[in-house]
Amino acid sequence: MNDDPNIRDDQQSSVDAETPRRTRQRDLVVGTAAIGLIVLALVVLIIWRWKRSGTEAETEVTPVVSVKVVKAEKGSIAAQFTAVGTIWPREKADVGAKISAQIKQMPLLKNKVVRAGEVIAVLESRDLLAQRAEAVAALNEARANERSLVTGTIPKTNAEDQKAVLDARAKVNTARATYERRRVLYANGGISKKDLEASQLELTTAEDELRLAEQTLALRAHSLNPNDRALAEAKTAEAQQHLATLDAQLSYATIRSPITGIVTDQFQYEGEFASAGGKLVTIADTSTVIVKAPFADTVAAQLKTGDPATVVPTDNPAEEMKGQITLLSRSSDPASRTVEVWVTLGNSAGKLRANGAAQVTVFANSKNDAILVPASAVTLESSNANEGTVMVVDAQNVAHETKVTVGLRTADKIEIVEGLQGGETVVIEGNYALPDGTKVTTEEGKKEEGEEKKEKDEK
Repeated sequence: MNDDPNIRDDQQSSVDAETPRRTRQRDLVVGTAAIGLIVLALVVLIIWRWKRSGTEAETEVTPVVSVKVVKAEKGSIAAQFTAVGTIWPREKADVGAKISAQIKQMPLLKNKVVRAGEVIAVLESRDLLAQRAEAVAALNEARANERSLVTGTIPKTNAEDQKAVLDARAKVNTARATYERRRVLYANGGISKKDLEASQLELTTAEDELRLAEQTLALRAHSLNPNDRALAEAKTAEAQQHLATLDAQLSYATIRSPITGIVTDQFQYEGEFASAGGKLVTIADTSTVIVKAPFADTVAAQLKTGDPATVVPTDNPAEEMKGQITLLSRSSDPASRTVEVWVTLGNSAGKLRANGAAQVTVFANSKNDAILVPASAVTLESSNANEGTVMVVDAQNVAHETKVTVGLRTADKIEIVEGLQGGETVVIEGNYALPDGTKVTTEEGKKEEGEEKKEKDEK
C-alpha cells in the first residue's frame, strides 16, 4: 500500500480529468440512439401512410368492364350433323347415236338449254332412203303375188262367177216380189191357186240358183293349195317388217332431246362419224337438284324424311340454301358404315352446278321449349365437354359466374339443361377471364340474322 500523499493527489487528478470525457461519450451515444429511433419512427410512419393511401386508392378505384349481353330465352333447337355431298341433277340423259353414220347437222350445244323433243343432231341417211324405196317396191310385189294367188289365175272366170252370183240374187228378189203380189191377189180371189203355185216354184228355183252360184265362187277361192297361200302371206309380212325396220332406222337419223335441260357435255361435233352406241351429248335438268351426302349410320337412325336441311356449295360458301330430306337409303356402305341421304333443292337460278360438292347440314332431335343462349356466352371446360360456365349479370350490374350443363348445340346456339331458368341476362362478349363479382356496364348484343328475320315474319 502506497501512502505517499503526492501519489494520491496525482491519481485523484487523473480520475477527475477522465470523468467529463466519459460523460460526453455517454451523452453522444444516447443522442445518436434517440435520433435513430426518431428516423425509424418517421420511416415507419411514411410507409404506413403510403400503404394506407394505396389501399384507399385501390378501394376508391373499382374497375368497371364493358360487356355485351342478351337474355337467355326459350326456343327451338335441333342437333346438327354435317357431311360433304355431291350435287346431282333431277334428270340426266346421255344421248347417243343408234346407227353408225356421219353427223350431217349438229350445232355447238354445250351450256345451251334444249327442250324435250328438240332436234339436236341429224345423221346422213341417203343410203337408208334408197333402201326404203327398194323395200316399198318389194312389199308391193309381195302383195300383188298374194292377191293373184288368192283370187286365182283366170280373172275372167272369177268375174263371170261374181256376175252369176249377182244375177242370181237379182232373180231371187224379183221372184220373191212376184210371189208376194200373187199371194195377195189369190187371197182376194183375183187369181187361181195354180198361178200362185207357179210363182212359188219360180222363187224356189231362183233361190237354188243363187246358192249354186255362191258355192261355185267359194269353191273356186278355196281350191288353192293352203301352203302356197300361207307362203304368199308370209312373204308379204316379211316385206312389211323390212319396211318398218328401215323406217325405224330413218327415224334414228334425226336425234332429239329426251328431256328439257342444259347440255353439260358435248362429245362429238358436226362432220364427225358417229358410231352406234356412242355418246353425243349429256343433258341434265338442273332446275331441281338432289344433293347426295353420306352420314354415319348412327346419325341416319335419328333422321326421317321431311327433316329440314341446309346446303352450302363449296364453290360459293356465302350461298346457303334450305331444303328437306327426301330419301334415306335402306342400305349402308359396309366399308365406311355410312348411309346415303338425299336433300332435294330448287335450283331455278342455276347456282348449284351438277357434279359439284356441297356441305349438307341436317337437323334432328328438335326441341321446342329449350333454354337457349348464344354459343359465345358459354365457356366450356373442353371443346366436347357437357359442362361449363356462364357469366350472369344481376340487377346491380354485377357479373356472377354460374355453372351450367349444356345439351344440344348448333353453330350459334347452345341449349342449357341445368343452371339457368330462362330470362337471365348473360354476357356474350367480354366474358373471357372475367372475374366473378366484377362490376359491368352492359350493351345489348345483336340477335342472329335468322332470329331477326323470324321476328319480322311473325310481325
